[in-house]
This record gives sequence, C-alpha cells and structure tokens, in this order.
Amino acid sequence: MADSSFDIVSKVERQEVDNALNQAAKEISQRYDFKGTGASISWSGEKILMEANGEERVKAILDIFQSKLIKRGISLKSLDAGEPQLSGKEYKIFATIEEGISQENAKKVAKIIRDEGPKGVKAQVQGDELRVSSKSRDDLQAVQALIKGKDLDFAVQFANYR
Repeated sequence: MADSSFDIVSKVERQEVDNALNQAAKEISQRYDFKGTGASISWSGEKILMEANGEERVKAILDIFQSKLIKRGISLKSLDAGEPQLSGKEYKIFATIEEGISQENAKKVAKIIRDEGPKGVKAQVQGDELRVSSKSRDDLQAVQALIKGKDLDFAVQFANYR
C-alpha cells in the first residue's frame, strides 16, 4: 500500500483579503467618526496602506481591517502590520500579508512532528511548504491534531490530503 500524505502550507486567498479591504474601506467612508479626517485604506503595491490624521484613528482603521479579515476566515497571524508612522500631517501604517512557511519555521514544525508525533511519520521541507507522509491515515490525522494544538506564530492550513 502506498504512503498517504498531506502538505502543511501557509497560504492566503488574495481575493478574500481584497474583499476584507473593500469592506473596511466602505465602513470607514460611512462612519461618522471618520468623516472629514482623510482616513483611508488601500493597496499600495503588495502592501496595504492605512492612513489618517491621528494615531488613534489609524489604529482604529487597522482594528476594522482585522475584524473584516476574521469574518472572512483569514488568520491574523498572516497579517504583518507595522507601527504608526508620522508622515507630514498624516499617520500611516503599512501592512503585508505573509505567505509561505519560512525554512526555519518548516524545520520547527518538522521537529515537533518528529519529537511528538506518531512513529513512522516522515516530514520533509519542499520549498515553502512541508510534506508529511505515513502509511497510516490515522497517524496523519493525529499529526494534524498535534499541529492545530500548537500555538505557532504563523498561519497553517492542510492541503493535498491523499
């Protein structure tokens, strides 16, 4: 019998992020506390730019955006937001969406699987994802439960379960 396997990945659906950003922009344009403040959120290349005329307001924009991401099922671990910076008279926050598992994080997860997972389960790094394979599907499900139970500092999903 061939080995069963699945991939541990860290991917974010760009369309869902775009939808969350558009919803946040709509809410900002309609809220009375943002009227006439120059508050906005938009794409700036690959980054997300939030700007307003006060530090508290720009943090409120970030909070709105985070709530929209959560409603769309996107983990906040994949959002890397910087600190508010004063630029002229405006405060700005740049945020990026992190995708892919770095080599060091993949090694951490592989070590967790080796140390705490069932015997006979193999984990190998393949680019920005981690392939986990075993003869037993039950062992693979145990590994998934183990990874879900860990508090990793990046978002993980399971893909290509075969």
